[in-house]
Amino acid sequence: MPSWKLVSGLCLFLFGSIVAVGGVGYALVGIPDENDAAKSENNVYLWADGSRMVATGVGVNRQNVPLSEIPKAMQFAVISVENKTFWDDSGVDPMGIGRAFWNMANGGDTQGGSTITQQFVKNTYLSQDQTVSRKFKELFISIKVGAKLGKPQILQGYLNTSYYGRNAYGIQAAAQTYYGVDAKDLSPSQCAFLAALLKGPTYYDPAGNVNLDSSATPEKNRANSERRWKTILSEMYKDGHLSKAEYDEAIAKYPEPQGLKATKGMTGQISYLVDTAKRYVLAHSDISRTELDKGGYTIRTTFDKKKVDALAAAVKKVEKANIKPDKRELDKHVQFGAASVKPNDGAIVALYGGAGFENNHFTNNADTLGVPVGSTWKPFVLAAAMEYGTYRSDGEGISPMSLYNGNDHIKIKRPDGTYVLNKDNTPFYQENESDAKNGYITLRKAMEQSINTPFVQLGMDVGMDKVAAVAEKSGVLKSSMASQNASFALGTSTPSAIRMADAYATFAASGKHADPYSVTSVKKDGVEVPGFKKPKVSQAMPPEVADNVTDVLENVIQNGTGFRAKELGRKAAGKTGTTDSNKSAWFVGYTQQLSTAVAMFREDPKSHSLLSMNGTAGVESIHGGDIPTEVWTAYMKEAVTGPDSGFPDAPKIGKIHNGEGASVSPSPSVSATPTETPTAPVTPTHTQPEVPETPTKSPECKPWQWQCQDGGATDGGATDGGATDGGVTDGGVTDGGGTDGGGTDGGVTDGGATDGGTTPTGTPTATSTRGGGKNGGLLGGPGG
Repeated sequence: MPSWKLVSGLCLFLFGSIVAVGGVGYALVGIPDENDAAKSENNVYLWADGSRMVATGVGVNRQNVPLSEIPKAMQFAVISVENKTFWDDSGVDPMGIGRAFWNMANGGDTQGGSTITQQFVKNTYLSQDQTVSRKFKELFISIKVGAKLGKPQILQGYLNTSYYGRNAYGIQAAAQTYYGVDAKDLSPSQCAFLAALLKGPTYYDPAGNVNLDSSATPEKNRANSERRWKTILSEMYKDGHLSKAEYDEAIAKYPEPQGLKATKGMTGQISYLVDTAKRYVLAHSDISRTELDKGGYTIRTTFDKKKVDALAAAVKKVEKANIKPDKRELDKHVQFGAASVKPNDGAIVALYGGAGFENNHFTNNADTLGVPVGSTWKPFVLAAAMEYGTYRSDGEGISPMSLYNGNDHIKIKRPDGTYVLNKDNTPFYQENESDAKNGYITLRKAMEQSINTPFVQLGMDVGMDKVAAVAEKSGVLKSSMASQNASFALGTSTPSAIRMADAYATFAASGKHADPYSVTSVKKDGVEVPGFKKPKVSQAMPPEVADNVTDVLENVIQNGTGFRAKELGRKAAGKTGTTDSNKSAWFVGYTQQLSTAVAMFREDPKSHSLLSMNGTAGVESIHGGDIPTEVWTAYMKEAVTGPDSGFPDAPKIGKIHNGEGASVSPSPSVSATPTETPTAPVTPTHTQPEVPETPTKSPECKPWQWQCQDGGATDGGATDGGATDGGVTDGGVTDGGGTDGGGTDGGVTDGGATDGGTTPTGTPTATSTRGGGKNGGLLGGPGG
């Protein structure tokens, strides 16, 4: 046993060491200066070729004011809700720091309770790294600040350096940003609102921040803001900082802030490009928002100016020709989102985010969540079937020449032999857009005409979990996927245009995938910031699977719902998509050089819920093969140049494993590269309607409304004249059916669910309210 002298000596030595370390630490740290925090400069964003895109920053939105010009109500608001003991405490919360160290040691949240003094130190100490050394330094600085600065100075510094959202740093900038007044003119009610923002402007700004987090919708944020605003006023009253009369006046009406505004230089597509690049930087480096907003960075992006301009021009051209909001009520609130990604690389070379910040459109439609993709999801179902097979094939990949029931209004069977039921336990029937009796058709033909029923049953036979796995490996974020019920096969999921373009780029690159990225380098004072290497390319699916999907999607353009894209004049593959209640329409297509996704939808400007496009553009309904394909084609004509390299030949894949009820193999007449020998054809299951001898074009049809042209038949479905292909295909089965998967694509109807309602299993589908950025697009992958 050691002697008491030895123990005492060790204790004294340990205590002395702690005191010495603390003394050195105290001596070495400096006191933060709020004026230093207010100094900032612009960040410079560059195009992919190195030329300057824009220089922008928040320097003009920072201005310190003395405490005498900050209303007492603002001072009392933050003290009442954040640090009631501010005037009496030492400036350090030992228990909070202890919790932070304990959590750090256990890998948990490092944010303990903090005093206003500690928050001031955090605001001015720019590095946000959660490390032990940072916590120790913060501790010593806080102690020194508490000893050297008076409480009024600390409170002034805190209010002048805090971030209030909307790029507003400090109370003066916040007052101007939210209410258009100087800080000294803020009312007690407005002060409580601004104090609520300090909890986290992403979730407390009533304008919403769906670009940063899909859950930060205007509705939820407004509720958060009002709740905390009331709490703050109540605490101020309890603490004696407001009289009963002042409290009653302040609580009587929520102080509605101004709307969002564009900053200088952030107009047109530049606003969305910078927003995308900025979020990518924050997600892929140790740079904090405060550091980035302080400026001085040079950020080189992947964006190609010519392609960005071409995409914007394509949208505007097609929109101007078809959308007349001044003449038609149903043409109001129509929006577009689009993105273009380089296959086998992941670089986002162009995007279209909306009408521009200057037009009060602050949501980036290229990188947002909430717009169901409809039948553009079907290629993932087919890819899963070719890679994993079905329960009927014992895991052997199946051929796209396999037959499945393409009739309308059919029951969907599970692998265990039971039928999918509605919530009330009645049988669920899957619908097509047309009630044509298609009989058993090949998956290739079903994709060509975007017929729903074969893919819903195929998805059940393969397993929706495998469909989800293929989509995720291709580039779709799991967080954007809907519930895996029967409707899942029809595109109830809501990936962003960026993610859909990236996923289809995987098909274009023979199964190789790279996460989408928007920044290639970041420099600070000429020094490279680490973290911006190109994403690695990986083999997401077997090459033969991807190449066969491409072969099938080439046929969609050549003979099916995507025929408008033939105007591109070079080999391309793609898929149309239309969702339930006609709330969105998509076209996603690619060449070997470029993959592009175009989405079109209507949105309620207040609730941000999707509206039906039935009647938009003066036609009965909008399909993915219409306006979205027109935009895609106009853009790709300008964006894709050079020799037409086409695609690799699709090798034979899998064997024919038909769906239940089909006992014959199909005729190869619809296949460009037939791989199986057909047996006896199927007898047509219905009488073919007569085609008018002299079809005439309906005057109500738009040029791009292929499904109603010529008063008669087109290759794919019954039109105004009623004919379906004028004959029989697929071994004698009439073609019929689809125009684009149409109205029931995005969800189940007529015995099932409608968009945003319940599915055949009784669980909610994807809702029609849009979310954003983090889940729909880049965050979680490359990050923005």
